[in-house]
Amino acid sequence: MFQTHGTLIVTGIFFFEGFNIHYFLFFFFCLFKCNSAAVLRLQAMHRRLCAELGNEKDLESKIALMLKENWELFVYQGSRTMPTGFLFVFCRKEMEAQEEYERRRQKVVEDLHRNHEKAVQFLKKSMSRIHQKEAKEELKTQEHMEKRIQAVLSLKNSITSNRENLRTLQVRNKTKALEAKKQEMKMREAILAERGNVTKEIFLQKRHLELERQKQEFTEQEKSRKIEIVARILQEEAYVKKQKKHQPQTEALKNQGKLQDSLRWRIKTWQYIENAFDGKSSSVVDFSEKVSQDTIHENDDEEDDEEASETLAKPEFTGLWSQECNLYKVPKEETDLKPLGASKMDRKIFTKNLEKLRSGIIHKQVVSGHEFKGCPFYSKPSLIHFKDFDVGKTYKKKIILINASYSVNFCKLVGVSEHLKDFINIHFDPPGQMSAGMSCEMVVTFKPMINEVLEGEVIFLAQNGSFSIPLKCTTKRCVLALDKELIDFGTHVVGETISQNIILTNCGALGTRFKLQTSAVDNGTQTKTAKSSLERMSPKLSGHGLSQDALIIKADQEAENAQSLLEPMPKEEPVEITLGKVTEGEIGPYSSTRLQIIFNPSVPGDVRAEFEITFDNPNCKPLHFCVIGVSVDVPVWVPNPNIDLKICMYDRLYQDSIIIQSRAKAALRLKFEVCKELSNHMELLPKTGYIQAQSSFSVQLKFLPRHSLPEDAGRYFDKETRVLEVPMTITVADKTKPVEFIVHAIVTTSDLEISPAEVNFGYCTIYEAVQTTITLTNKSILPQEFGFVGLPEFVEIQPGDGFGTLLPLESLNLDIIFKANKAKEYSFELTCKSEINRQFKLSCKAVGVHPPLELSHSLVQFAATALNDVSTATLYVINSHVSLNRFTHAVPRIGKGEIAPVGPTSFEFLVPEDSPVTIMPSVGTVLPGKKCLIQASFRPVLSEQLIREEAVQMLCRADAQRMMLKKIRESEIQVRTVKIQCNLFDCQLSKENAMLLLDFYCCLFIFGLSSSEEYIAAHYFLTRNFTGKFERYIIPCFIASGDIDEKRGSENLNYSPYNTLYLELHCPAVAPSVVVTSDNGKNIINFGEVAVGHRIIKRITIQNISQEQLALGFSILNPNGPFLLISPVGNLDPGENQFLFISFCPNESKLFFETLDIQSIKATLTLSIIGHGVAPSIACSVEGEVLDMGYVIAKEKVTSTFKIQNTSTLPLRFSINLESLSQTREKEQQRLPFFITSLPGTTDFNYNGLSVFSVFPVEGVIEPRKSQDFIVTFTPDHESLYYSDCLRVVLFGKVRVIWLKGAARNHMMFVEGGDPLDVPIESLAITSPMSEEAAKGELEEPAKSILLMLEYIQAETSETPAVRELKIGAIRTVQFASKKPDHPLTVAAVLTLKGDIKESYKVLFIARVVST
Repeated sequence: MFQTHGTLIVTGIFFFEGFNIHYFLFFFFCLFKCNSAAVLRLQAMHRRLCAELGNEKDLESKIALMLKENWELFVYQGSRTMPTGFLFVFCRKEMEAQEEYERRRQKVVEDLHRNHEKAVQFLKKSMSRIHQKEAKEELKTQEHMEKRIQAVLSLKNSITSNRENLRTLQVRNKTKALEAKKQEMKMREAILAERGNVTKEIFLQKRHLELERQKQEFTEQEKSRKIEIVARILQEEAYVKKQKKHQPQTEALKNQGKLQDSLRWRIKTWQYIENAFDGKSSSVVDFSEKVSQDTIHENDDEEDDEEASETLAKPEFTGLWSQECNLYKVPKEETDLKPLGASKMDRKIFTKNLEKLRSGIIHKQVVSGHEFKGCPFYSKPSLIHFKDFDVGKTYKKKIILINASYSVNFCKLVGVSEHLKDFINIHFDPPGQMSAGMSCEMVVTFKPMINEVLEGEVIFLAQNGSFSIPLKCTTKRCVLALDKELIDFGTHVVGETISQNIILTNCGALGTRFKLQTSAVDNGTQTKTAKSSLERMSPKLSGHGLSQDALIIKADQEAENAQSLLEPMPKEEPVEITLGKVTEGEIGPYSSTRLQIIFNPSVPGDVRAEFEITFDNPNCKPLHFCVIGVSVDVPVWVPNPNIDLKICMYDRLYQDSIIIQSRAKAALRLKFEVCKELSNHMELLPKTGYIQAQSSFSVQLKFLPRHSLPEDAGRYFDKETRVLEVPMTITVADKTKPVEFIVHAIVTTSDLEISPAEVNFGYCTIYEAVQTTITLTNKSILPQEFGFVGLPEFVEIQPGDGFGTLLPLESLNLDIIFKANKAKEYSFELTCKSEINRQFKLSCKAVGVHPPLELSHSLVQFAATALNDVSTATLYVINSHVSLNRFTHAVPRIGKGEIAPVGPTSFEFLVPEDSPVTIMPSVGTVLPGKKCLIQASFRPVLSEQLIREEAVQMLCRADAQRMMLKKIRESEIQVRTVKIQCNLFDCQLSKENAMLLLDFYCCLFIFGLSSSEEYIAAHYFLTRNFTGKFERYIIPCFIASGDIDEKRGSENLNYSPYNTLYLELHCPAVAPSVVVTSDNGKNIINFGEVAVGHRIIKRITIQNISQEQLALGFSILNPNGPFLLISPVGNLDPGENQFLFISFCPNESKLFFETLDIQSIKATLTLSIIGHGVAPSIACSVEGEVLDMGYVIAKEKVTSTFKIQNTSTLPLRFSINLESLSQTREKEQQRLPFFITSLPGTTDFNYNGLSVFSVFPVEGVIEPRKSQDFIVTFTPDHESLYYSDCLRVVLFGKVRVIWLKGAARNHMMFVEGGDPLDVPIESLAITSPMSEEAAKGELEEPAKSILLMLEYIQAETSETPAVRELKIGAIRTVQFASKKPDHPLTVAAVLTLKGDIKESYKVLFIARVVST
């Protein structure tokens, strides 16, 4: 069979390895002989290996014989062909090898004896540790029992304390509820005293409390959410750190190479040993783990010489693992192969190259700006699971990979986990590029070699990263369970036999053997179990003769057993719960079996037993279940020993049937008894009866609780909880022990309480209804239905028309509405019946009033009105009282009082102040048989208080912002340490300043600064943010007999408050859809004062603040009025702004007012347009229409000032024009002179072409109640007495004319007077001015003539001489202002008289100029 050389090598290696296995098995036999099962398996293995060793020795002898024969043949043949020296060398090497082998064998035997001695010492120490561990466990069990006892006691104490706390809390809640009711009643009384709306105020207060509670809950939720968010962030940070720490370790493990063959075989050997011992020895597991760790670390070391010097493991004692007996390793000289575990430098280079490769292959996938994140491929199924496999069989599974990325992708198989490569084979053909949603297939083949659970993953590489599919391989196992853990046999009579079944189910794929037995719970059983374990170990110790301590332990145990045999055995108690026929057996995979439990009671009392099901499979834990039963000796029993009558009411009969069962085999006589305390309230019928054998008997229980029950029952009744517990007794003839059962009931009252007990509606007119509220309280702890029956036609009860259900201890408010149908006194009772037909009375009183007047409508519901809009409604006040005959029709009167007189009747509506409601007319008189039209208007506006508060808040916010900016500037300059102190100080100052500012602004607004910018801005802000509100007003209308116009002075009409009518107004206000945004949202357009005839245009901006497009319409302004809408707007989009232009042109001096309605579908915006036409008036200082400049020397100038004062209240614009400078001057010069046409004219120009007169200023504005000075300058350049011009002053469109006149002389002195000798205008010919030299050379001009015409009237009686005057004047000039005249001026003139006789006189004029 074998070749020559191969036989020699195989034999040597097999012998050496067989010797090592024998050595290991012998060591483990010595080490684990404390475990009998492991020792038996080791003994069987030892016998098998010894047989194999014997066979190997026989084979060795045969091979040696064949080798010797072959050697002789080889020597015989070699002697012919080989030299003698070669044979000698070959024989010497063979002898040396044989000697080396013998030395090694001797050394191993010596090591074996030495390690055996150390193993014995280790065994002693292990036994001592086992004893110590058992003592500690017993101590721990005692401590655990004590802790449980303490826990039960503390639980009992906590239960009692909790009951007391609950009682105190209930009492506290009741007191709080009473206090709340008292406060509510006080609030109601206070509101009623103030004539307010009770329902509205209470509803608002409840809403406020609910809002506060919701705010508190919201803040608590926010805190908890913040805490959760912080915890999650911390968890995520810890998870990221952990991933970063583990990432390099996983990469290092992936980059490791394969282990060497020898190390891998070592690991597999230790795994086989662990499986053989079934994991019961911790030292073997530890040793195998250390060996595996050392083998892994061997690959990481850089020097192989140091690996040889290190040991594989370090056990608790030194022995077979000493450095002298290391596992054989091939020396470095015998192989040239490099170990697979590379050095640290090689691993670093490999990881760098791998990262470079991945960076080139993997890249991000971005489609349409979205980056794909997640697993690029989905697997179907998502987990590769090989379930319930058998070793040696082959399993296959098909996996489908689906491209779940955004675009084309590819898939490449990287491999499987390192520890699965020997068992998993994957067949995968890369499909290349795959579109999104496409799939490919992969086949996974699993061939298990070991019976272990394997977990790992299959790794793939895609275009945008790697992904993996989890893989799991599970072995066959047992999954055992019971259908129930408690078997309750119930109550049975002594001597009966009852059986029940329990089902044991195996849901796993591995079967096992089970055994059902009673479980030992007490400590004695546990100690017996511990002793039995020692007994199992002692024969093994003595059998091998390994230690004297083991023999001593065995002797002690035999002595104890002999002593226990001498002691008397305790009396065995009868076993009442036993097992059926099946107590052990085999349960297969996916199967179940029934186990029978038998209950045979022999002694009265409770029986309890616990059973345990153990399994041969060590991985299956024992299952436990409990069996209980009750045995009685009385043959009669009550199936329901607790009769619960639930909740019962006083004076109501309750019945129940009680069933009595009999186990006896003969008829029995029964007697039923009730305790004496409840004999008047409870009864059992019949009181005596006979029950037949093994049958039932029914007894009738009657319970009629009376109000004396709390006193009669005594200790059986709890007055606080109202619980009644009554023991009942059934006496059986010839039996000393009675049968008892208990009747439970909660007794409560059936009363309904009405508060108040009497209602007085007072005086009520026939046109209105009076409402009052009563409280109906259920005193019972049962819900009760109620109803007010037999109501009169003038009474109504709401809600539910007086019918409803009251919950236990609930109070319900009911509104009683009384409406009188005639004038009389009412006294009646209302009856409330409960569901048990109990009646509760409520007394009511009222007085009906028929007032003299009536309203056509007592309720007016306005339409939804926007802010600043107006809604109107009309109604009538009717006087239908025309006769005092009370038999034909109803007459106005109060109750049964006097009838109101027939005649004019006056009324007055009292509208509350600051309300948006107006009633016109509010006072009037209605004649008999007539009616008066009343118009009610609703104009919602924002309250002044609300606007002022918002304005104050806006001012405070502005001041806070300014102070914040100031702090920021200061903080930039200050040092950081000083900054903290300053901030604290500034915060205090800011709070103080804010409070001071608030008080200051409040004072300002109180004193009437409502026209400020802040007030207007606040009004605009509140208008835009208005959300709507609903208000209800009740307007009283007082009635008095007589005509209001006949009363004069301080006289008042007599009226009765009982004849008052009430008008109810419902006023809903909504937000406006269109608002004015210009001028801070003002709806009043004030043009102010405008001069008559002038036109002013104003622009108004409106905005649509609703969410819909609005079609706008406008009301028509007065066509003959001064106001005009220039540009109306058609449509207005949401949020759009549009401009309206309105002009004002007054035609007379008065105040104008009109309204412009901007109409939309939702609301109407009313604009109030105001303007004042003013006729301007002035006062001029020029008397008449002529301003005379006087005389002036030619070529000099003189100025004069006149004043125009604006006496009106509006500014006036003026402009001044000289006629000489008008544009029509050229045309006027073509006209005839005035002395021909007899029209006035002007001589206004100098010889140089300039105007003689000039005025300053030419134009400007004169403010109201102010004046303007005008300077007129007269500058003639030649002598003339007829300088004149026309000054036109244009004011408010009208022209006022002032004539300017002046005269010029060449000399200072002049004579004026006489009759004119020429026309009052200069020649039309323009003469050029003469030069001074020409004037000097010219002869003196001739004397000027003055014509004086003297008319003498001759009469008979008297003669009056003719008199004419001549004026001689001197012109003040600046030429001689500096000279003082030394002599008077003298002028001579010739006076010629022409009459009948011509005479000439020389007149001498002497003048002196005196300066002042």
